Amino acid sequence: MLDFSNTEVAFKSKSDRDLKRAYLLFKVIASPSIVRFGKWATTLALRLHLPITGLIKATIFKQFCGGETIQDCEERIKELAAFGVGTILDYSVEGKTSDEDFEHTTELIISTIRMAKGSKSIPFAVFKLSGIGRFELLEIASDPTKSQTAQITSDIAALKSRFQRICEAAASDQVRLFIDAEETWIQPVLDAWTFEMMCKYNTQRAIIYNTVQMYRHDRLAFLKEQAEAAQSQGIVYGVKLVRGAYMEKERERAQKMGYPSPIQPDKASSDRDYNEALRFMVNHHAHFALCAGSHNEASSMLLTQLMAEKNLENTNEKFFFAQLLGMSDHISYNLANAGYNVAKYVPFGPVKEVLPYLLRRADENTSVAGQTGRELGLISAELKRRRSK
Repeated sequence: MLDFSNTEVAFKSKSDRDLKRAYLLFKVIASPSIVRFGKWATTLALRLHLPITGLIKATIFKQFCGGETIQDCEERIKELAAFGVGTILDYSVEGKTSDEDFEHTTELIISTIRMAKGSKSIPFAVFKLSGIGRFELLEIASDPTKSQTAQITSDIAALKSRFQRICEAAASDQVRLFIDAEETWIQPVLDAWTFEMMCKYNTQRAIIYNTVQMYRHDRLAFLKEQAEAAQSQGIVYGVKLVRGAYMEKERERAQKMGYPSPIQPDKASSDRDYNEALRFMVNHHAHFALCAGSHNEASSMLLTQLMAEKNLENTNEKFFFAQLLGMSDHISYNLANAGYNVAKYVPFGPVKEVLPYLLRRADENTSVAGQTGRELGLISAELKRRRSK
C-alpha cells in the first residue's frame, strides 16, 4: 500500500546527521526575513570576494545539488539508484551571453546524454533553450511581427543548430530528453522547435519531451491540440508536466505591458488543470508519454490511481514521476519502493554559478504554502521514530 507518510522508507538513504543538517537548513528557509537577508549577504560576500564558497557548498549546495561537475555527481547517482530512484543531470548555470559559453554548455549537455546512454540510473537528460542562446533571440523568433536583420536571422539559425545537435545526440543514444519550459513570450518557438524534433525522433517511442506548465490557463487546451497533432503525425508526444516557475515575473510583465495575465487566477485552478491533464494523458496514453514533475502528494497519488484504472503497470516506461533533489523524498522514495518509475533532478555546476538556482530554491520553499513545514514535520517524525527504536 502506497503511503507518503512512511518516513522510514522516505529517509532510509539518509543518516541521522543528514537529517539533522536538512532540518536546520529548512528551519532557516522557513523564515522569509532570514532568506531575504541571506540572499543579500551572500551576493555581497561574493562581490567582495569573501571566502564563503565552502559554507555554501556544505549547506544549501549539498542539499540541492549533486556536485560541481558531472563526475562529482557519480556518487549521488549511485546513492539514488540503490533505492530505485533515477537521476536527471541538470547543468544549472545561468546568465551566460557569449557564443563560446553557449557552445560549452551545449557540449556539457551532450556529455550528460552520453553518460545516460544505456544507463537505467539516468533515465533522462534535460536543458533550457535559453542556456544555449541569447534570450532576446528566442523573443524575436517567438514573435512573427518582429523584423529580423540578417545577423539576427543568422544568430537564430546558430541557436537552432545547437538545439538540433542536442536532440540528435539524444536520439542517437536513445536517451529521453526534456526541453524545459520558459517564459510565455519565448515559449512559442520552444513549442514549435520541440514538435519538429518529436516528428523526427518520436515515431517509435518518446525521446523528445516538451515541458508544459499548468499554472498557465491555456495549457490544458494546448495539450488537447497536441494530442490531435501527435495522432495525425503518428508520433508519441512526450510531456514533462509541471505547475510552473515564472508566476511573479509573468504577472508583472502582463500588468506593465497591458495584456491579460497568462497565469491561472489561483492555485486551486492550477491544481485542477494539472490533475485534469493527468487524466487526459492517461486516457490517451497511446499518444503520450508522461513525466509528472510534482511535489504535490494528491497529484502523485492520483496518477498512480489513474494508471491502476487503466491496468497500466507501475513499471510502464511511458510513465515517470520526478522531484527535485533535496525535496519531497517522502514522495520519491515511497513511489520507487512501490515499483514506480521515479527520478530526481540533480543540478550541478560551479558553486558560484549555480547560486541563482539555489536562491530560487530557497525562495520557492519559503513562498509555497506549507512546503517547508511539511519537510520539517517529516524529518522530525523520522528522527523521533529512530530515537524510539
